[in-house]
Formats: sequence, C-alpha cells, structure tokens
Amino acid sequence: MKNTMVAALVLIAVFFGYQQVRSMDDKMEKPMDKMVENARSAVFAGGCFWCTESDFEKVDGVIEAVSGYTGGRMENPTYKQVSAGGTGHVEAIKVTYDPDKVSYSQLLEVFWRHVDPTDAGGQFVDRGDQYRSAIFYANAEERQMAESSKKALDVSGRFDRPVVTDILPLGSFFEAEDYHQDYYKKNPIRYNWYRSGSGRDKFLETAWAGEAMKMEQKMPSKTMADEKKEMMVEIPTDEQLKQTLTPLQYRVARESGTEPPFNNEYWDNHEPGIYVDVVSGEPLFSSADKFDSGTGWPSFTRPLQAENVVEKKDMSWLMVRTEVRSKKADSHLGHLFDDGPKPTGLRYCINSASLRFIPAGELEKEGYGSFRSLFEK
Repeated sequence: MKNTMVAALVLIAVFFGYQQVRSMDDKMEKPMDKMVENARSAVFAGGCFWCTESDFEKVDGVIEAVSGYTGGRMENPTYKQVSAGGTGHVEAIKVTYDPDKVSYSQLLEVFWRHVDPTDAGGQFVDRGDQYRSAIFYANAEERQMAESSKKALDVSGRFDRPVVTDILPLGSFFEAEDYHQDYYKKNPIRYNWYRSGSGRDKFLETAWAGEAMKMEQKMPSKTMADEKKEMMVEIPTDEQLKQTLTPLQYRVARESGTEPPFNNEYWDNHEPGIYVDVVSGEPLFSSADKFDSGTGWPSFTRPLQAENVVEKKDMSWLMVRTEVRSKKADSHLGHLFDDGPKPTGLRYCINSASLRFIPAGELEKEGYGSFRSLFEK
C-alpha cells in the first residue's frame, strides 16, 4: 500500500511538472504575429530567399520574414527537392508586418525594387522556375493591389522588357530548414560573398539609379553606399581567431608560417569544389585548376577570382620569392612560382591551413551558388 501511494504521488508530481513545462513551452512558442495586435502577413518570392528575407527585414514595420517554399503541391518539401526543380514550389518568404507602420502597398513597392521582374527564368544567378519572382495574394484586395502595381510598373517604362512576375493565389507555405532562417545574420561572410557575386545589387543599382523609395510611412533610408558597406567582410580580431582557428591555421594564415608537405589536409584532395580563405571565406581557388605538383602542397594554375589574391615580394630565407595573400583577410596563402603546367605556366603553391574546402554539392548551401556552373556538365 505504501509503495502504491508513493508511486501515485510521483505520477502526480510528474503530471503537474509536465503541465508547467507545457505551459512555459506554449508561451515560448507564441507566434510572432500575436506579439503585435492586428499584425498581418504577406508572401513574396524573389529568387534566393536569403536575399529577400534580408531585404524585407530591413523595412520599418516588418516584424519578421521567414524563408520557405510555396506554390507547389508537394507536402513538406525539402530544400534539396525544391532547389532541384520539378516540385512546383518556389523559394519564398512570409513577411509578418505591423499595418500601422507599413502598408501592403508599400511592401509591394519594396518587393519590386529588390527583384528583376522581367526575368521569367529565375532571378540573377539562380536559374529555374523554383527561383522565379511571384506575389502570392491571400484575398481579393491583395490581388487587386498586386495586379495594379504590376501594371503600373509595366507601363512606367522603367524596364525595356515586359514585367512577367506571377501573381498567384496563396496556398500552403512550408517553412524552410532552420539553417536557412536568418542566414544573412548567422553566416554573414558566406552570405555577403553569395550576394556580391549573384549580380542582384548591380542590377538593382542600375535599374533604380539610386532613387529613394517615396513612402508615406518611415522606410529605411539606406543608400547603395550603405549597402556596400554592409557587404564588406568584417575580419575577426587576432584574439577571436586564436579561439576559432587551430594553432596551425593561425600560425600559417596570420604569422606566415608553413605547414609540412604531404601531411596537410588538401594536398591530395581530388574532390570537385572550391577553396576559400579560412578567415574571411573569400573565394580563392577551384579544383578545376588544381594539379599534382609533387611538392606535397595544394597547387593551382590560377586563382578562382584573381582580385582576391594579392602578390607581394618575399625576401625571407635569403631568397627572392613571390608571396600570395588573400585580399580581404590578408591571410598568408603560400607562394607563386613559374614552373607550373599549361595553360598559365604558373604554380600557386598554397598551404592547406589557409584554406577551407567547399564541395561542389554544397556550394549553394554554403552561399557560393554563383560558382556551381563550374561543375555542371
């Protein structure tokens, strides 16, 4: 009897403990749109959802933007399925906003100013129906406003091609994987390299020629110069790097050291992909230009992006050599020699410790999707 009573008391304690935790969880999981009375949501597709999420979250009155998928019939699609095409879904964002601070019509103007509405085959470097631009309306009023704004833009003469952005009824919206949410905040270096190489900002700067948005509500007053400043890679301090890099990586990249030959990470790596700076993430070399030099260090015939590799005269060790360093991070990479194979005759002899390898299959996930065409047959 005593054991039965003890068991009963334990069950009661567990039950009430569970209820308390459940109550706390319910509070923590409270939807964002409940935090602002009368908050509304709108769904837009503008190509890469990393970029559209970032653009909309800068707007005064936007509570949050969530990356996801919509437009197709597949339930709970994954990024891999959508990005491969054929699901009918597009990369999209769900914008939760305060209508007392920003209106739906103003969000439409934000949308038009951050996409290429004349491109039916995708957006910028991202190609395929899954990256096309679209506005998804939730009711007749939103449909009318979207169609009117599209028509006004089309007849304005802003573009020399027709505005082809789809205006579609909103169906189910499926949130993207966690690593895609707030990607521009969680992975700023990779995001900035992706965005700068995508062609998006260059197109927008030309299309709108620095015009500010004319809004009744307070909207962001950032200029293109401000945006470019935000795109600049922030290099961690030496103290931060000592915490994030291995001792060998720090000694090579920051103190111009040299790793041992034939005993480093990438000297014998034959997998397709690109090599980026271990500190800044700036793209440096491609596996397509890598060759076996017999030296025991990764060797390349050319840089992936020449502007990211800087040459300096090195007079250490009683000889004159050409040192190569990364431009943004100023990491020591290795040395350049003129005994390489054709077509360049050059050999970029690089330390693995200064590099991070991104396999071709992970380029888009890592923010380097603009280079994926190098590995497509």
